[in-house]
Amino acid sequence: MLDINFIREHQEQVEQAILNKGEKDTSIVERLLEADEKWRTKVHEGDQLRAESNTKAKEIGKLMGQGKKEEAQAIIKETSEMKEKIKELEEEVRELSEERENLLLKIPNVPHSSVPVGFTEEDNETFKTWGDIDEREWLKPHWELTEKHGWIDFKRGVKVAGAGFPFYVGPVAQLQRALINYFINEGVKAGYTELQAPYFVNEDSARGTGQIPDKEDMMYEIPRDEFFMIPTAEVPVTNFHRDEIFELTEVPKKYVAYTPCWRREAGSYGKDVRGLNRLHQFDKVELVKIVKPEDSYDELESLREHAEKLLETLQLPYRTLLMCTGDMGFTQSKKYDLEVWSPGQKRWLEVSSCSNFESFQARRMQLRYRKDEKEIEILHTLNGSGLALPRVVAAIIETYQEENGKVRVPEVLKPFFGRDYL
Repeated sequence: MLDINFIREHQEQVEQAILNKGEKDTSIVERLLEADEKWRTKVHEGDQLRAESNTKAKEIGKLMGQGKKEEAQAIIKETSEMKEKIKELEEEVRELSEERENLLLKIPNVPHSSVPVGFTEEDNETFKTWGDIDEREWLKPHWELTEKHGWIDFKRGVKVAGAGFPFYVGPVAQLQRALINYFINEGVKAGYTELQAPYFVNEDSARGTGQIPDKEDMMYEIPRDEFFMIPTAEVPVTNFHRDEIFELTEVPKKYVAYTPCWRREAGSYGKDVRGLNRLHQFDKVELVKIVKPEDSYDELESLREHAEKLLETLQLPYRTLLMCTGDMGFTQSKKYDLEVWSPGQKRWLEVSSCSNFESFQARRMQLRYRKDEKEIEILHTLNGSGLALPRVVAAIIETYQEENGKVRVPEVLKPFFGRDYL
C-alpha cells in the first residue's frame, strides 16, 4: 500500500495514477483522506481525554487526604463519565482505522515516471529484441508434436482434474525437471539463496503481496482450512520476512524458489488456451529481491538481465517489453515482460514478468530495515519469473523441432539429459 502521508501530500498524483492504471473511481482518495482526518481527530480527542482523566485521578487522593470527600466524589463521578467517553472514542477510532485500512488497500501503486502511459498491448514499448525469428512454413505447434509422440496427455488430465491440468510424460517430464534444475542452478550462481517454500498461504500472506483485495478471483481457495493455493512463489517467498526489521548489513536479500502455481485464469479462451499456452497448474522458478530503496531500480535491471540471459543460453529468440501503466497491474511501479517467439504458432508468448513494487508490498508486510540508530525505513521488493515453464517448454519443442518430427535438446540442457534428442 501507499504511505498515507504521501497520499495526503500528493493527492492529484495518486488520483492520476488511478486513472493511468485503468481504474475509474478516483473518489476513493477523497474518501480515504476524509476517513483519515476523522481518525486523527478522534485519536487526538482520546489522547486529550485520557490525559485529563489521569490528571483528575491524581486530585482524588489529595482531596480524600484533606477530608474533602464530597469534592472527591464529584471528581470520581466525572472521571467515570470520562472513561465511558474514552471507550466510545476508542470504538470510533477502531471503526475509522478499519475503514481507513480498507480504503488504503484498494488504491493501486503509483507508476514510475519512466513507465509509458497507456491502456492496451499496443501502448507497451519494445525495450529489447534478441535472436532471429524462424518463420518456416512447415514448423508445427507444440501440441501437434506432443500429441504425435505422446509426451503430454491433456485428455487424462481433464479426466483426473479438469481442463488446464495436463500430465507430462517421459521426455517432456524430464525436460520440465531439467529446466527447473537449470534455472535454480543459474539463480544460485547469480547470488540468490534457494528456498523451498509452502504451496499454500494464509490470508495475511496473500494481502501482503497484493493478491487481495485485487486478485481473489484468480486464486484457488481451500475454505475449510482458510488457505489459498499459491498463484506464484512470489507470495510465500516475499512474505518469508514479513514483520521483520533487518540491520543495514543484512540487505539485500535475494531468493530463488521453484514451486507449482495455480491460477483460475477465468475468461481465457481461443488460441490463448491451446496446448501449454495457459494452464490452471504450472511450474515456475521465481526470483525475489528485498533491497534498500535507493538500489531498487538498478536491481530491477539486473533482474531483467538475468531472465534474458536464461533465454539467450537456451537460444530462444525473445523480446522485452516495458509495460504501460494500464497493462502493468495493481501493485507494480514498473514492469518488464519477456516474450519468447513461438515459431509453430507464429506469435509471442510471455514467459517472465520482472517487477519493482517499491515499498508497496513491504509496507503491507511491515518489512523494514534499520537505516541508522534512530531511523527505521520500509524496504523495496522486486520479483521476476526466472522462468515460467509451460511456454518455455512449448517454445523449445517448436524451436528445436526437425522436419521429421524429432526434437533436439538445447545445448545447455544436455548435461541433464545425456542425449541429443527428446
